[in-house]
Amino acid sequence: MIFSKLRVLIVDDDELMRSFVADLLRRLGVHQIEQAADGKSALVTLIKFQPDLVLSDIHMQPMDGMEFVRQMRRLPNHQISHTRVIFMTSDHAKETLSDAVPLGLRGYIIKPPAVDTLKAKIEAAMR
Repeated sequence: MIFSKLRVLIVDDDELMRSFVADLLRRLGVHQIEQAADGKSALVTLIKFQPDLVLSDIHMQPMDGMEFVRQMRRLPNHQISHTRVIFMTSDHAKETLSDAVPLGLRGYIIKPPAVDTLKAKIEAAMR
């Protein structure tokens, strides 16, 4: 896996968490990183940036991560609508995971992620 070629969008309403995850990605060699504070702004960034991977929180306002992915999957541009997604959350509830599965996720990370966990999840998602 060549991390230096990856384009990653981080979506999280916690600015500190976005910065933390961006730092971890840079340590892995990712240079093309964009950030959004909620699902609504992430849709705009997604269309402009066209990432290979989205790392998204679930619980955000005004648009949460699940609705963001639902709307992303309905976009007419096939390349964008099928972007790989890994949810990052501190929500351990089985119901949350079962609600997220039909969205075609490539992974699920409990926050805050360790660099090794993030690396492994990204490698698995990009296969």
